[in-house]
Amino acid sequence: MRIFKNPNDSAIRRALGTALLALSTVAAMPLATHAEPAHGIAMYGEPALPAGFDHLPYANPEAPKGGSIRLAESGGFDSLKPWVLKGNPAWPLYTMPGVVAETLMLRSLDEPFTLYGLLAETIETAPDRSWVEFTLRDEARFSDGSPVTVEDVMWSYETLGTQGHPRYRGAWAKVAKMEQTGPNKIRFTFNTPDRELVLLMGMRPVLKKAQWQDKDFSAAGLEAPIGSGPYVIDRVDPGRALTLRRNPDWWGRDLPVNRGLHNLDTITYDYYGDANAMFEAFKAGEIDVWRELSPSKWENEFNFPRVTSGEVVKSDIPNERPSGIMGFVMNTRNPLFADWRVRQAMIEAFNWQFINATVSGGQDQRITSYFANSELAMTPGAPAEGRELELLEPFAADLLPGTIDGYALPEGSAEPLDRRALRRALKLLEEAGWTIRDGSLQNAKGEPFRFEILLNLSGGAMTTAAETRQMADIYVQALRNLGIEARVSLLDSAQYTERTTNYAFDMTWYDRALSLSPGNEQLLYWGAAGVTEPGTRNFMGMNSPAAEAMVTEMLNADSREDFIAAVHALDRVLTAGRYVIPAGFSPVGHLAHDAELHFPDRIPLYGDYPGFLPETWWREPKG
Repeated sequence: MRIFKNPNDSAIRRALGTALLALSTVAAMPLATHAEPAHGIAMYGEPALPAGFDHLPYANPEAPKGGSIRLAESGGFDSLKPWVLKGNPAWPLYTMPGVVAETLMLRSLDEPFTLYGLLAETIETAPDRSWVEFTLRDEARFSDGSPVTVEDVMWSYETLGTQGHPRYRGAWAKVAKMEQTGPNKIRFTFNTPDRELVLLMGMRPVLKKAQWQDKDFSAAGLEAPIGSGPYVIDRVDPGRALTLRRNPDWWGRDLPVNRGLHNLDTITYDYYGDANAMFEAFKAGEIDVWRELSPSKWENEFNFPRVTSGEVVKSDIPNERPSGIMGFVMNTRNPLFADWRVRQAMIEAFNWQFINATVSGGQDQRITSYFANSELAMTPGAPAEGRELELLEPFAADLLPGTIDGYALPEGSAEPLDRRALRRALKLLEEAGWTIRDGSLQNAKGEPFRFEILLNLSGGAMTTAAETRQMADIYVQALRNLGIEARVSLLDSAQYTERTTNYAFDMTWYDRALSLSPGNEQLLYWGAAGVTEPGTRNFMGMNSPAAEAMVTEMLNADSREDFIAAVHALDRVLTAGRYVIPAGFSPVGHLAHDAELHFPDRIPLYGDYPGFLPETWWREPKG
């Protein structure tokens, strides 16, 4: 088994973090590179790579070109437009944002939040970041050979901001003016103080105006988009398969940011009905890479012939990104879960210690907060102090217990039933107006405590359908001891997407990856607009002025120290909000893959993250 360690080990990371904090006041000052065009930009401080760098540190510029890779997804798709709310888009077009439709800047996976020029040759911004200007490369071309123009950029940004998925609208609402300032120049002026906006404006996909301008852009569809990226859509079997073909005439193949990336000639995604069918296809050699989410399965079930013969190798890939949040989310739009005491009771009834031992052999780590596994995490159980406390105090009257004085999840029990936790849960439910009558938990009107747990047959991004179903079944049994009737409903991907998009559920599985540089996207996840606006990630339906205020503080922090304090405070509001019953995570990614497939020894800060597979991989036949 290959076990890779980032050369920038934790000790070096800590030293760099200390240096960044020491330089935080410098980051708040006008820098020379912010007054003139630059090759890149960082959220704080300066980009790690200087102008004229040769390649990204986690790319192999000597990687051979050619060959293919077959990957798999579960479920299906009915659209090739991941930029709109309607339809069920092909997953790779969503998770590989620059492979078909490129952006002005490329995000480095080896820095918390740094962008380097892609379609744009340079970026320029005011010292206070009230505007940003990009200069397009003269040589930038769409796959049909036509030039990428400022007109295409302006049309793309306005269309995405007004007709696109809700994730684009928040930042667009903060643009006061978009204008062409030169033959290849475009400037955005902002109406709101927000240091992150200059970076977000570099991360929108640029589409070809002539392809879409006379059509309903908001509609789903299977028309292949014309992009400027390294791949074009080659073959489409709706709902079953999608093949991307490397464009031999790709305009950007020799740029430093692309050197050593996009090495495979074809990338095929096959869709399967469920994870079991996918795994059997991998064992038979019909899929080249398998991402194993179950630690116990990784330990015990990878002894099939292709592994023992050496055709398949196992690789452990570490990361230093936040755990994110994963578990069962409660929809507070349903009055059943509106009371925090009820939500805490639901958390008490979820016996993590026993569930972890049963599902993963006890190998997963508990998610103790939304930003666990990183310096952005609040300290569980400890009271807020210093800047964190200052930020939270104005909202103290409305914050839930534990937000300021400290909140930690129950420890759980090795036994199937955590009786002490169930007693605490019952006490909380009684305080909230629920009592057991004839074995059924009922409110004052005699209505039973009854709800549905909605699950996707395909599983989630960070767990399998079998695991979530197993956890749900154990949980349902525990809830019966409280007189609660919970039933599990399994839906296919299309039905599940439809219901979760419109928040038509009581409880469901929820996974939300979070980065080392959270920003405007946090409002899409936790903002009050998501209570009614469909398609956001605010599955819980939370409406917290404190959470939104912490996001604002994050966006306007002048130093990384203040930024971290604001994220800690947000983490406290989210965790003590008791919206999600957290499960576990692994700080190591488990990938089994064809032995002819390789990736660089240098693993980026974000580890096995979108942008790593298949972008950095190559095929090299044995012998």
